[in-house]
Amino acid sequence: MDEKGMIKSFDMLRAVKERTLPRLDPESGGKPRVVVGLATCGVAAGAQGVYDAISTELEKQGLNDVLLVRTGCIGICQFEPVVEVSLPHQSKTTYVRMTPEKAVRMVDQHLLGGNAIAEYTIGAKQ
Repeated sequence: MDEKGMIKSFDMLRAVKERTLPRLDPESGGKPRVVVGLATCGVAAGAQGVYDAISTELEKQGLNDVLLVRTGCIGICQFEPVVEVSLPHQSKTTYVRMTPEKAVRMVDQHLLGGNAIAEYTIGAKQ
């Protein structure tokens, strides 16, 4: 970046990516990340309540290192609300048809305990 913090070339952008990605990518050892789909279909299916339940439970459990992220369409509208969980050195887990109650259990069992809840995953619903 230049003296004003601006990225002025593709090489500068690549350097920022190479420096930042390892800290953000759980599969590379970065912070745990929870992504909640909050596009129109997700919101209509109750995703805001799921997001709020996760946020409250993370705070209650003191899980300050977990990145809770809002995103738009995840692309599987028939399975909304959708929550993706990525933990360091593990593959992403996609939870579907989530509820606030299921979200609290996911925080306790998956984020704290390290065990995905198979019956909530997309693989169990197909």
